[in-house]
Amino acid sequence: MKTKKNLSLVGLFMVALLASCTNDSNDSPQSQNLTLNITGLEDLGPNYKYEGWIMVDGSPVTTGTFSVNSTGVLSQTSFPISSTNLSKASKFILTIEPFPDSNPAPTATHLLAGDFASDNAALSIGAPEALANNFTAAKGKYVLATPSDADNTNEKSGLWFIGSLPPTAGLELPTLPAGWKYEGWVVINGTPVTTGTFTTPSGADAFNGFSGALGTPPFPGEDFIKNAPSGVTFPTDLSGKTAVISIEPFPDNSPKPFLLKPLLATISATAMDHVVYSMANNAIATNPTGTAKK
Repeated sequence: MKTKKNLSLVGLFMVALLASCTNDSNDSPQSQNLTLNITGLEDLGPNYKYEGWIMVDGSPVTTGTFSVNSTGVLSQTSFPISSTNLSKASKFILTIEPFPDSNPAPTATHLLAGDFASDNAALSIGAPEALANNFTAAKGKYVLATPSDADNTNEKSGLWFIGSLPPTAGLELPTLPAGWKYEGWVVINGTPVTTGTFTTPSGADAFNGFSGALGTPPFPGEDFIKNAPSGVTFPTDLSGKTAVISIEPFPDNSPKPFLLKPLLATISATAMDHVVYSMANNAIATNPTGTAKK
């Protein structure tokens, strides 16, 4: 009888244990994976990361952070999310965030976004929740000149994004949302050198650290006369070099051009100073794209 009693107690214990496990399983939150397939991203360096968000009942819910290596491969493509939240998600948004990040809310720097149609969201920079434009209509013109230097001296050592002489605005660019700025560049012997950041093509940019003592036009551009960065010599000759307009995160993650480069020009080896030249639209080649799948 003692043996049967002990066996009965063991049986009751096992039933209670199974019931407890069943209740725990029912009470635990269920999750499913959000899968990202994105091309065209770049390494943000050690101080920033990409972060995904889903919009649930009008509020952002993080899906997690990831980095990208030098060949554009994401460190993570599958993210476990609450099934309840994921089923209610209406949009996916990709932002650029500082790392480490003490703020649980998303930054204003929205790079990609898209609405979920069934279980899939096509992501683009042109979505209203991202940059709201794909920049395929952007246009640009430039001249080689050094207005801040002595007359007729080193005239091919300056580049200004102007469309005519006397100077008028040479760039046709949409207004950027918060979290972004334009930046001009020339690539000199493989080294990108800034001409300055700006938010409007119709005013001066935020930099003239390379220009000479004389005045400069109230438009984006730069004379490369003094304070040359390491590896570059000023004055220079921009013939055969490259001019770029990029779209930069703000705050900026790097002193080099960001992946978005809507306008590009290879300056002719026979380019003349004080002549207006056109830039090519390069947006499709540099815009990242992708999908988010529930």
